[in-house]
Amino acid sequence: MIMDRRLFLTSLAATLASAAARLPANRNIKWGLSAGLWSHYPKAPFTDILDVMRDTGFIGVRLTGFPGVLKTYNITASQMEREVSKRNLNVITISFGGRVNDPAQHKQVVANAREAMRFLQTFGAKHLVVFPPGRMKEGQDVDAGFRAMCTGFNRLGEAANEMGFQAGVHNHLGEMVEGPEEVDKCMELTDPKLFNFAPDTAHLHLGGSDVVKMYEKYKNRLVFMDYKDARWTTPKADLVLPNGKVEKKDSSGAKFFESIFDLGDGDIDFPACHRILKQIAYKGWICVDLDYTRNGPRSSYEHCGKYVVERLEPIYA
Repeated sequence: MIMDRRLFLTSLAATLASAAARLPANRNIKWGLSAGLWSHYPKAPFTDILDVMRDTGFIGVRLTGFPGVLKTYNITASQMEREVSKRNLNVITISFGGRVNDPAQHKQVVANAREAMRFLQTFGAKHLVVFPPGRMKEGQDVDAGFRAMCTGFNRLGEAANEMGFQAGVHNHLGEMVEGPEEVDKCMELTDPKLFNFAPDTAHLHLGGSDVVKMYEKYKNRLVFMDYKDARWTTPKADLVLPNGKVEKKDSSGAKFFESIFDLGDGDIDFPACHRILKQIAYKGWICVDLDYTRNGPRSSYEHCGKYVVERLEPIYA
């Protein structure tokens, strides 16, 4: 019995050590996730997100809906900082947006960005991920709006630089920086000394871009990024999200959710992207932002962590 118990404890210790070894290393590249996934689940404490992060090795979180996220989870900034710190985790950025395609809104959008960055300074964060405005309606002067947006991006970048941050555009379906021509135009019309690129691989791919070529083309402006796998998929039935919301099978929402996959299960060549990051000696955050999971957040992030350790870290950690 004593020997059996010793063998059991030894085996258990080896298993736990092996499990720990499989977590992402978080050295040159640090791995995070987005709180946005949990908006599709029944309301739960913010600490549930943090516990998944701690257990799967994704040690940074991008918050969505600031400052509303504090109300959503009924938590103060100081409480959030305390819960994050006790788990050795990080708040790394927020999903920031505003109507920068309207020059009249620039002053307010910049003021909102400064408020967001002051909040992020509490956590030692250094990045502002900027989402473009929604696509303009037919009949509106899209070119003028696009140029105004880029002017606004430069103003945001200037404010970010003043506060010790780096700001970059996050391309997104249904927004003004969606397809490859729009990414190129945005990069052309923004000042590389002020404003950068914080790409989302799934939205690049689904928006018609060659992800690897985009990474190569703008590798010197990469300051933050989302690794998110994708493959266009047509839903066969209505999609019921975990919070009970129904996305009709012929809706754009259902098609998008069904087209998002855990790392390695879609069409995106992450090893090629990773080789580019090694080439430029990238040191920073990658957010694995899963808009949809088929087996729950914990299962998906365990799967993604395994892919990171086995397929990406041998290239560059």
